[in-house]
Amino acid sequence: MQPTDTEILWLNLTNAGLGLATLAGIGVLAWAVLREVAEKVKSRASAHALDPHSAFIPELGLTMADGGEKVDEDEEKAKEQEK
Repeated sequence: MQPTDTEILWLNLTNAGLGLATLAGIGVLAWAVLREVAEKVKSRASAHALDPHSAFIPELGLTMADGGEKVDEDEEKAKEQEK
């Protein structure tokens, strides 16, 4: 039994739709990977530039030697003068 022209048309349209959906999914995945890689490169370069006492650890994020809160130099001087 040979498929009719209508059946072949719907089979081709279904295949084309599935192919487009697959390409769209691959495109979204590639875009997400590129954004993630670009963000990691950007954050590594800027983390140390913000504060020389900070470090980027992937499991922990941005960490600082004093526990995570940046202290201004004026506040440090004021605390030393109070002592």
